[in-house]
Amino acid sequence: MCVLKRVNAQPCLRTRPCFVSITAFNKPFARIVIKAHTAHEKPRLAASSYLNSAPLIWSFTKGSRRDAVSYVDALPARCADLLANNETDFGLVPVIEYQRISGVRLVPGVCVGSRQKVRSVLLVSRLNNLKKIRSVALDESSRTSATLTKIIFKEFLRSEPGWTTSSPDLTSMLRESDAALIIGDPAMTFPRKGLNVWDLASLWHDFTRTGFVFAMWMARADLRPTLSVDFTAARDEGVEAVEEIVEDYKLRLHLPANDLRDYLTNNVTFDLDDQLQSGMLLYFKIAARHGLIERQRPLEFLETTVS
Repeated sequence: MCVLKRVNAQPCLRTRPCFVSITAFNKPFARIVIKAHTAHEKPRLAASSYLNSAPLIWSFTKGSRRDAVSYVDALPARCADLLANNETDFGLVPVIEYQRISGVRLVPGVCVGSRQKVRSVLLVSRLNNLKKIRSVALDESSRTSATLTKIIFKEFLRSEPGWTTSSPDLTSMLRESDAALIIGDPAMTFPRKGLNVWDLASLWHDFTRTGFVFAMWMARADLRPTLSVDFTAARDEGVEAVEEIVEDYKLRLHLPANDLRDYLTNNVTFDLDDQLQSGMLLYFKIAARHGLIERQRPLEFLETTVS
């Protein structure tokens, strides 16, 4: 029988588990192997192909594990739905959905996060002051960032704009609302002239002095160990392939290679450390305070062995 370790602060994963094989979790280059029981021949993975996820999925799409999994490219919100409906074994899911989807666990050590400025999660307005904003259009592909936007206004600015949800068409969003939340690749490529732009990870850091976690790999808690997915090694392979990723996305996004390289190495982080986890716990706490989630559920990671 497997026993889940509940984490209310920084994790110390030293139990004898059954799903994850992890070496020295609190040290760099820890190796995490998630084993999944599934009726399918290969583990099913769902993740977005946004640039911010590229190093985490590279191994599965173009690297050494491309034939080892069944990969579905889906927007972050859709990944959450696929996992909730048991249509994928693992999903790179907006972290707020951990609090909303029953029966899921977090894969430790790997994330899409930012320590200060992220550049790809933005609030955009023609107004020059956040306190003047009375309505916000939220990108429908976002859930973590949509909740973060509401937290910034409710908790830190003490205001309550009207909220709508929209496809990520900035012109249309700003036609109907004072401000627009835009995420992912669309946030990297729109023209800035005449617009004021706020980086939400920077705002979060200004108010809390912590980093922010946007997404993590998650899995159903009832998976049994037969098939293996080494998410840490996959991440490390992707990080080492930054130059290949830059060349690929340079063509997709029509952005300079230096901008893409700087983004992947300085703006986004793929390692969940104590500082980022503290920020995630605070985010959940504030979300619960404002009724954005029903309650704050303790962190439950897929079970681990330490060797």
